[in-house]
Amino acid sequence: MHVDLKERVALVTGAGQGIGQAIASSFAANGARVIFSDRRLETATAAAARWPGCAAMELDVTQDQQVDDVLHRVKDRFGRLDILVNNAGVNTLEYRVPIDEFPREEWDRLLAVDLTGLYVTSKAAARIMRSQQAGRMINIASVAGLVPLRLQSPFVAAKAGVVNLTRSMALELGPHGILVNAIAPGSTLTEGTKQLFYGEDGKFRDSVQRLLDHIPLGRPGSVEEIAHAALFLAAPESSYINGHVLVVDGGWTAGYTRDF
Repeated sequence: MHVDLKERVALVTGAGQGIGQAIASSFAANGARVIFSDRRLETATAAAARWPGCAAMELDVTQDQQVDDVLHRVKDRFGRLDILVNNAGVNTLEYRVPIDEFPREEWDRLLAVDLTGLYVTSKAAARIMRSQQAGRMINIASVAGLVPLRLQSPFVAAKAGVVNLTRSMALELGPHGILVNAIAPGSTLTEGTKQLFYGEDGKFRDSVQRLLDHIPLGRPGSVEEIAHAALFLAAPESSYINGHVLVVDGGWTAGYTRDF
């Protein structure tokens, strides 16, 4: 997929691997100057090294001051910020338990990254974009924010928050030329998913076929397919899309798939 992002400046959080790296790389391949940011600078640096004119920056979205500092550095170095992709996120594997057994500290950890971190980063980016009277924000939500999943209450709550925060920001920032949209991926074949579902010692290896049976396409998505969705929302041609949640899930949320 090719769009013209020449001279656009994009910041992608959690860009060291997985979906974030795929999105950042797709932007760079289409001419954008991309800041690959990640809380692990070494992974961001390795990902950015493939793309001339791009940069890597350490960014932990739970650290308010670090977020402000990074956004100031982006503005000072590149002069503007055209696209923000709020991709940084976490989930839990150790605690797949009902709400009454879920540890408060784990709840706080997930919400701090998945929802509050997105708010803090968007707030800092919005200041730059408002001064330009232009910009795009793309938030990575999840199908879990639209259709709740069992035993993942904080992740579900955080991603549902992302969905409506996206819409709220679209209402507030749209008049300033800033488009805010979200992507809700379904099961996506990141390295972590490969290990969990398809690895020899994968924790959910025995459940993989049951998962796939509920996806009409019968397979997980690729990180590149999520990146294509982000590229579409970043494209100049997507100039009248605001407050939208683009579901990329192979049809999983379209309805209940059953064999009778």
